[in-house]
Amino acid sequence: MEYNTEREQLIIPEYGRHVQKMINHATTLGDKADQQKCVDAIIAFMGQMNPHLRDVKEFTHKLWDHLHIMSNFKLDIESPYTKPEEAKLEERPEKMTYPGNNIRFSYYGHTIETMIATAINMEDEKKEILTGMIANQMKKSYILFNESSVDNNMIRLHLKQMSNSQLTLADDFEFIRSASIRPDGGNSKKKPYKKKPYKKKN
Repeated sequence: MEYNTEREQLIIPEYGRHVQKMINHATTLGDKADQQKCVDAIIAFMGQMNPHLRDVKEFTHKLWDHLHIMSNFKLDIESPYTKPEEAKLEERPEKMTYPGNNIRFSYYGHTIETMIATAINMEDEKKEILTGMIANQMKKSYILFNESSVDNNMIRLHLKQMSNSQLTLADDFEFIRSASIRPDGGNSKKKPYKKKPYKKKN
C-alpha cells in the first residue's frame, strides 16, 4: 500500500493529486498544440470543482495562475492572463508594524482616548456635547468590564486624568442610569424558578 506521506508533495493540495498528475503530464508534451489542448482541458476540469465560480473573471484568472505555479512555471502556453512572475511569489511580505499604544485604563480602550484628544481641540459648544457623550460611554465601558455599578465621581476623575484636566463636566451633568446599560436592566440575578402547581386531570 502506498501512503500519501511517501508520495510527492502537492504544490497546491486543494486541487488534489489527479490534477497535479495531469499538469505534470502536460509539461512533458513536446507538441505545443497538444500541450495547449491538454492545458485547456485541465483548466475546465479545475473549474468544475467550483462550478458557480467557473465563469467569474477573477476566479478564472486564479485558475491560470495556479496552473503555472503547479507546473513550476514549465508551461509555455497561450493564456488569457499574464503569467505570474516566479520572483514575486518568492518575495517575503514586509514586516507589519504593531501599534504601541500605552492605554492608561484598559477597560476604556483606545477609542475613548482618541475621542478625548479630538474633543480637546473642538470649539467650546461642541466640546461640551462631545465630553458628555464620552463620559457616558466611559461609564458603559466601565460597567460592562467590571460588571458592577460605578460612582459617577470616578468617571469624572478618570476623564480629568485622561484629558490632562482639559475636559470637565458641568456640575449638573446627568449621567445615564446604570440599569439602562446592562442587557438585563441592571438585575444580574435570575428570578428563582417556581414550580407550577400540579393539576389533576379529570
